Amino acid sequence: MSEPVSALKGATAQGFATIREIGPVGMITLRAKPDVKALAKAIKAAVGTEVPALRRIVTGGDRACGWMSPDEYLLVMPYAAVAGALEAIAKAMGGEHHLAVDVSDARAVFRVEGAKAEQVLAKLSPVDFATLEPGELRRTRAAQVAAAFWKDGDGFTVVCFRSVGRYVFDLLATGAKPGSELA
Repeated sequence: MSEPVSALKGATAQGFATIREIGPVGMITLRAKPDVKALAKAIKAAVGTEVPALRRIVTGGDRACGWMSPDEYLLVMPYAAVAGALEAIAKAMGGEHHLAVDVSDARAVFRVEGAKAEQVLAKLSPVDFATLEPGELRRTRAAQVAAAFWKDGDGFTVVCFRSVGRYVFDLLATGAKPGSELA
């Protein structure tokens, strides 16, 4: 297996918020009906968390499981842990119908940090940040492209398709330019 390379080689931008690429990050899309009993066991085996509720993300250290749709979960982990997590999912799911796919190299991941980090995303996404709770995952748009994000510490983790990674990074960096803060 070759060494992983992040989408933008660790790009950063500093403004009234800090924007930085944090890839490569291991990610698995897990699809299964929520009533499958083995689902909770598979998620626990892969990332050590519970099954998240609707529009939530459950984190535990450097691993997480986010709700993406009624039958889709995003598992986040260190890049090197993906192969083992896929094996753990297959074993836990047994013969239950599911799909688990390594999407690590198909995603770009960014951090938007600082006291006004939500202002950067508010310029791009139709989200009421005043009501966004810790642990809430939003699957939405960043300008014209699909993205997902969640509040974590003093900022947000943003995930998008790798093919639009530069576009999203540039949007975030432009949105954080000093003097462009929202009133």
